[in-house]
Amino acid sequence: MAPGEIYLAKFPYGDAPGMKLRPVLLLTGPIGAIPEVLVAYISSVIPDQVLPSDLLLDPQLRQFSSTNLKVASALRLHKLATIHCTSLVRFLGRLAPDAQRLVSGKLSDLLKM
Repeated sequence: MAPGEIYLAKFPYGDAPGMKLRPVLLLTGPIGAIPEVLVAYISSVIPDQVLPSDLLLDPQLRQFSSTNLKVASALRLHKLATIHCTSLVRFLGRLAPDAQRLVSGKLSDLLKM
């Protein structure tokens, strides 16, 4: 498990208890004695208004082919969660290094600390 990898994972609902199985991007490797990872939400529903914190991942484009996503999706970097590593169900793929740099830049802009 490493940053830039994409997994199918149990992701918490934002407005209700429970989890939903969905693709996520790992933003960290495992952290802590009971390993957890920081992940970002990936949705196959492309928003009508793409936010500056979104990155469109189209597996038809060479730079996103290694994600192994089935359809074009939106990486929503403002939707983050810390989840237990046991919530990672299956490895799907990874972002190419140039796409990882885009993610880093968008996260830096988003957090502006």
